[in-house]
Amino acid sequence: MSQKQDSRSRAEDSGSVVATLRKLIIEGHYAAGSRVAEIAVAEALGVSRTPVRIAFRTLEQEGLLQPAGKRGFVVREFSDHDVQCALEVRGVLEGLAARRLAERGMPDAVRQTLQGCVDEGGRLLAKGHLTQEDVGAWSRLNNRFHRAIVESIESSVIADAIARNNHLPFASADSIIIDPASLDREYEKLRFAQLQHQLVFEALEQRESARVEMLMREHAYIGLRYGKLFGLQAGSIGSASSRSTHPSGTA
Repeated sequence: MSQKQDSRSRAEDSGSVVATLRKLIIEGHYAAGSRVAEIAVAEALGVSRTPVRIAFRTLEQEGLLQPAGKRGFVVREFSDHDVQCALEVRGVLEGLAARRLAERGMPDAVRQTLQGCVDEGGRLLAKGHLTQEDVGAWSRLNNRFHRAIVESIESSVIADAIARNNHLPFASADSIIIDPASLDREYEKLRFAQLQHQLVFEALEQRESARVEMLMREHAYIGLRYGKLFGLQAGSIGSASSRSTHPSGTA
């Protein structure tokens, strides 16, 4: 297999197309209001159209892209304030869900799911570095961890509110931004996120409702504020709509 073919295979299999497009959008390579097309993006990334098509759907759900016509998409305009508010709302809602779960006590199925996510995260990070394949794996386990807490609540009110909030940019639990060019420093950020998962699980086990609520609220900010602690360019989330005057990035 040639180097180009091998690179294409890794990109398509690992889900890095989504991560790469997120980074390009928040860095302003695709400006707010600009149209993105499957063929052009696939050629730019050196992948086939299929993973790009899937990535477009994912980024639409995350609020970064908006439909334009039957098959096209445009980059959505958003501000830093929009992102900060969306993350704060998610932290409050997930904190509420975690507090109610701690007060009620974890059912065995939820405990097993959360323990499985913590264990999987430990195995993923145990080798001491990240690979491109780890990006998609972390996103999936992180999403399972958060969903298990939110869906454990018998009422659907919190889950429905989070689902609505998830349509805002970077608000969903699985839209954490990973810079493929800085995987060494991204590793440190995910190691911290893994520690927070462990602390949340411990607080739930001990039924420490106030503590777990605050832990979940703080955990929501890991993509917004923690990057700069690990030497990443992205200390805050920059908006595609204000890229020309306010250059910044995200972790």
